[in-house]
Amino acid sequence: MNLRTFIERPVFSAVISISIVILGIIGLFTLPVEQYPDIAPPTIMVSTTYYGASAETLQKSVIAPLEEAINGVEDMTYMTSTASNAGTVSITVYFKQGANPDMAAVNVQNRVSKATGQLPAEVTQVDVTTSKRQTSILQMFSLYSPDDSYDENFLANYISINLKPQILRVSGVGDMMIMGGDYSMRIWMKPDVMAQYKLIPSDVTAVLAEQNIESATGSFGENSDETYQCTMKYTGRLITPEEFGDIVIRSTEDGEVLKLKDVADVELGRENYAYKGSTDGHPGISCMIFQTAGSNATEVNKEIDQLLEEARKDLPRGVELTQMMSSNNFLFASIHEVVKTLIEAILLVILVVYVFLQDIRSTLIPLVGVIVSLIGTFAFMSIAGFSINLITLFALVLVIGTVVDDAIVVVEAVQARFDVGYKSSYMASIDAMKGISNAVITSSLVFMAVFIPVSFMGGTSGTFYTQFGLTMAVAVGISAVNALTLSPALCALLLRPYINEDGTQKQNFAARFRKSFNAAFDMLVEKYKKVVLLFIKRRWLSWALLACSVVLLVFLVNTTKTGLVPDEDQGVLFVNVSTAPGSSLKTTNEIMERIEQRLETVPQKLHL
Repeated sequence: MNLRTFIERPVFSAVISISIVILGIIGLFTLPVEQYPDIAPPTIMVSTTYYGASAETLQKSVIAPLEEAINGVEDMTYMTSTASNAGTVSITVYFKQGANPDMAAVNVQNRVSKATGQLPAEVTQVDVTTSKRQTSILQMFSLYSPDDSYDENFLANYISINLKPQILRVSGVGDMMIMGGDYSMRIWMKPDVMAQYKLIPSDVTAVLAEQNIESATGSFGENSDETYQCTMKYTGRLITPEEFGDIVIRSTEDGEVLKLKDVADVELGRENYAYKGSTDGHPGISCMIFQTAGSNATEVNKEIDQLLEEARKDLPRGVELTQMMSSNNFLFASIHEVVKTLIEAILLVILVVYVFLQDIRSTLIPLVGVIVSLIGTFAFMSIAGFSINLITLFALVLVIGTVVDDAIVVVEAVQARFDVGYKSSYMASIDAMKGISNAVITSSLVFMAVFIPVSFMGGTSGTFYTQFGLTMAVAVGISAVNALTLSPALCALLLRPYINEDGTQKQNFAARFRKSFNAAFDMLVEKYKKVVLLFIKRRWLSWALLACSVVLLVFLVNTTKTGLVPDEDQGVLFVNVSTAPGSSLKTTNEIMERIEQRLETVPQKLHL
């Protein structure tokens, strides 16, 4: 199509740009928001508990057979495992980028089932769970009692019953870790009393297995002529400490009965005493929520926030819920800063354009080009499945200085025609486009050719930088379309020569500013010419400068630290304290209390 068509039909040119902007606005409101592109590989977590076992025992009896069975599962890259003296085991299996997380979970579960026969009976009773989740924390909250009216047991049990089932039903939540133990019936044996009765712990566990069970009791009258059939019922599993205390350990022919309460203390305690939690110095239970691979962290966090807000309304008196950390906090703060930088960049670009073009109308045309290019890019991002993240927004910030170039070239070409005597904006725009259209297309294609190959990169870095490169390339492509359609049409409509109809120079503010700026700029150009002539006369200086630049480049490349993304302060500090081997929970808790007292003096802290 002849470019003269767009100048002669400015409405048609405007419709093209308006359509691009409308599509971009639609894409802007439909794009998901996240911190970075989805670069995390699918991760499967295998976990179980072997109560009473040491870390060494777990390594030999649980981790070894599970790792041997899991190793080599389809698309697996590597796996890590941890074991603690509290009896907990976790194995994290990492898969290739792009692997299906659902199939990965199924494959790992099949491998785990093969190793079940090699695991201790105590582990198989607890069960080995397989879940798909990422290793990074999505959100962390705490349920605590500011007036100390409830203990950790109650708080952990409240979370397990009222909050955990609802949170796990949120789409995108992979797992929820409660840093505390549920209620459990604790039987503390008395060694001295048991020695008198010649009892050992296995005698007690055997009695518990016999008398604390659920079983089918059958019914009466199934094969009779009676009118009714009666189903037998019995107490079944015991519930209260009193019921457990009445379990018969031993009985004699003369009627003597030895009960569990005679040889042990029975109480309703905690399932695990390896944790002791507090929030701001009060009893509290912290929970960490993890997401599944491929889910949108922002949307998942929003749903969790709504759920927790509803849960606050039903909390018992004396219990409060506070959010310790959310990935959305840092995300929204970062995006706010990037958007602010984006606006500042647009203003600076427009200011620089005005300084060099010295005319409000001439500045308006590049401004329109910037807006059309940036907003129109969101339409492509939506079609390509990208998201609004720090990488794509950073690309838009960088590309502002490039997308404005095409419109500036058009305006400068038209102004050059005015300087040589053109008085008609229409003829100046047509003649200008004949000379620069090929240059605009070529320069844009060259720029796009630099960034489009990024999309062919593989692995994590390829996934990461594909959105960056294609966002910049598409923005420049849209700016080229705008420079060939709307910009020349606006030049024909808005631009006017800097001379009056009688041929005299205008004396308005723009003309005076242009005259002063050009005079100062010409002086700077003359000085620049002298520097260039110096390098032309002494060519060895140019070669020496080039050699030094290459040496400096090699040195900086080899000494500069490398990394995929920069480390950033997210406003959350995790303090990990390792006490001496063999330290009890009481000793560790006393040390943590002293550390808390020191951290309380930090004025910036919100929760501890």
